[in-house]
Amino acid sequence: MAEEQEKKTFDWLPEGMEALADGEYDAIIMGTGLKECVISGLLSVQGMRVLHMDRNDYYGADCASLNLTNLYKKFNAGNPPDNIGSNRDFNVDLIPKFIMACGNLTKMLLHTKVTRYLEFKSIEGSFVYKGGKILKVPATPEEALKSPLMGLFEKRRFRNFLLFIDAYDETKPETHKGRDLTVMTMKQLYEEFGLVPDTHQFISHAMCLQLDETHMNQPALATVKELQIYCYSLSRYGTSPYIYPVYGLGGLPEGFSRLCAIHGGTFMLNRDVDEIQYNDKGEAIGVRSGNEMARAKFVVGDPSYFPKEKVKATGQIVRCICFLNHPIPNCGDQESAQIIIPGPQVGRKNDIFVCSLSNSHQVTAQGVYIAIVSTKMEGENPDKEVVPGLALLGHIMQRFTTVVTTYEPVGDGNSDKSYISSSFDASSHFEGDVDDLLSLYKRITGKDLDMNINADSVEADY
Repeated sequence: MAEEQEKKTFDWLPEGMEALADGEYDAIIMGTGLKECVISGLLSVQGMRVLHMDRNDYYGADCASLNLTNLYKKFNAGNPPDNIGSNRDFNVDLIPKFIMACGNLTKMLLHTKVTRYLEFKSIEGSFVYKGGKILKVPATPEEALKSPLMGLFEKRRFRNFLLFIDAYDETKPETHKGRDLTVMTMKQLYEEFGLVPDTHQFISHAMCLQLDETHMNQPALATVKELQIYCYSLSRYGTSPYIYPVYGLGGLPEGFSRLCAIHGGTFMLNRDVDEIQYNDKGEAIGVRSGNEMARAKFVVGDPSYFPKEKVKATGQIVRCICFLNHPIPNCGDQESAQIIIPGPQVGRKNDIFVCSLSNSHQVTAQGVYIAIVSTKMEGENPDKEVVPGLALLGHIMQRFTTVVTTYEPVGDGNSDKSYISSSFDASSHFEGDVDDLLSLYKRITGKDLDMNINADSVEADY
């Protein structure tokens, strides 16, 4: 066995220190969050020698899936009640996020064939909060004509807008209908179709998944592409554009870790990094853990592993994990759903996200539902921030609240060979986080990840 082999020695090892694992690597990756595991999987497939470490004894870091005992332990909530179900029935995600069925994360899963390790189920419903009511986001132009979200004439304008979006192709000028979306703002595009501000709001927030209003005065092209992905994903599954792994999100980092291990990567859980080591130029050259050291050409990790001067705080996020004994009311008794509360609907800048899951995705015991409410903090009182979301849930059996500070790197990593991911955002989907992941990959490798793959189905035949 490797443990029984004599430890390797290197000229760079100080006296009294030993080599950590094999000692020399192309990349050392710290933290087994989803972003870090995707990167380790992709780099190892390209033939790089990867050492992947985590201070925890489980995969997933901040986005781990916990059983009942570990969840109550994490929040110092004592022992779980006997009537809620057994430990093995629960896989509760600390940062629950839905996957856009035909979005970039699905493409990454297909690109790397990690889908072979996972099983997915669609989320049953996608809803938006408007005027004090929970309303279904229309799935088709025909459904739009029946939706209570809009009046009769607005429905027709909305249908015409969707038909334009569906036909639009950036490379085919005849589909542009005289509109240059690299210049025309999103606000101007909405107004061109005669849509009223309430409709702008629900399209932008519930379908384009914009987090605030800044996109309205920017060129429309990027937002239109996001809307096309939403509509395309929706057409694949019919009920909502989202899918979710059976047994929770914890399977995603584990799947990419397995990919890395198959290609020769070394994993060390329950092993903290005491020090990132730098050379005279300020470039990261390795890590120290206890009396062991390893060298690498660069290091990658989440913000918690790096010195404070390498990252900056970007705000705080409050998340409430709630156990219910019923589906979320007014959502048609659906076993899983997403509700987006546009910030302006409740006097806020930032949207509030509500998502729910149940035994249908094998994350809870039969008869128990999980609802998670999350948003970016705008004030000092976390409970007050999530009130509009909690008010939609009905009776709550148990609630766990967490407030986290989010971080992003100060630099791009090229000058100090320290490539740092940003913290997960407050949304209940992965779209913004995947953008950060693609940026991280490009900063490390100097090239874009090839995303030219058909994301029609995660059930692809290999």
